[in-house]
Amino acid sequence: MYSPATALPLNHLVQTILHDPDTSTLTPGERELIATYTSSLNECKYCASTHGAIAKYQLDGNGELVAQVIRDPERAEISNKLKALLKIAAKVQQDGKKVLSADIAFAREQGATDKEIHDAVLIAAAFCMYNRYVDGLATWAPDDPAVYDAIGKQRATEGYMTVPFRLKPPPR
Repeated sequence: MYSPATALPLNHLVQTILHDPDTSTLTPGERELIATYTSSLNECKYCASTHGAIAKYQLDGNGELVAQVIRDPERAEISNKLKALLKIAAKVQQDGKKVLSADIAFAREQGATDKEIHDAVLIAAAFCMYNRYVDGLATWAPDDPAVYDAIGKQRATEGYMTVPFRLKPPPR
C-alpha cells in the first residue's frame, strides 16, 4: 500500500509463483506450504500466519496440516516429494549454496520434477526477500488469528492482484 510502484511487480511475482494454476505442477496449496514453512523458519510472523491461512484454504480448510508442516515437515501428512522439496527450501532459507546435488537427486527420487525443484527454490528465495522486506519495515502483525483467516480466505479465492484485506493497526 505504501509504494504502489514496487507493490505491483512484487504482487505479480507472488501471484505467479504461488497462485496461478498454469505456472507450476505443484498445487497452490503445496506452494503456499513452501512459502509458509520458509516464513516460519525466518520467524516472520506476518508472512507465516498469512500464508499459513492461505494454505489452509487452498488445502480444503486443513489448518492442522499447515501446523504439522510448520512443526515438523518430516512427520507431516504430506507426500515424500513435498517433504524433499521442503528440505531444499529449508537449505535455501539458510544459504542457497547449502543445496547439494544429493538434495536434488533425492527430490527427484521422491518424484519431483526439475520444474518443481525450481519452483521450490524460487519460492523459498523469494520469501526470504519478502520476509526481510516485511520485517525490515516493522510491519504490524496482529495477534488475532481471525485477521489472518480473513486474509487467507480472500487470497486463496482471489489471488494476489486484488485490493488487500484492510488491516487496522491498534491506536498509538
